[in-house]
Amino acid sequence: MEANFTEEQRYILAKKKVEKISKFYKHLAVYIVVNTFLSAIFIVGDINDGDTFKEAFFNLGNYKIWFFWGIGVVFQALNVFGLNIIFNKDWEKRNIEKYMNE
Repeated sequence: MEANFTEEQRYILAKKKVEKISKFYKHLAVYIVVNTFLSAIFIVGDINDGDTFKEAFFNLGNYKIWFFWGIGVVFQALNVFGLNIIFNKDWEKRNIEKYMNE
């Protein structure tokens, strides 16, 4: 079922989509900056507690915020871009051609 939208309705839908994408990229930037800062603080704290830089850097506990907040970022990306990132039309065409050639 294909809906016929007016020019104004298409503009509003496109504007909302661009706003969602913009919010996602802002969230991604905050995610990277804040987590980098927090990881640096955790690493320095571990070094002050007597660990070597290598031990502090490779302590996976320092990166748990990246993981849990990252889950939220992934869900937001799926909400904004949908599953079409992974399974887009090109993917479908390639696989159809692949299985037809077998």
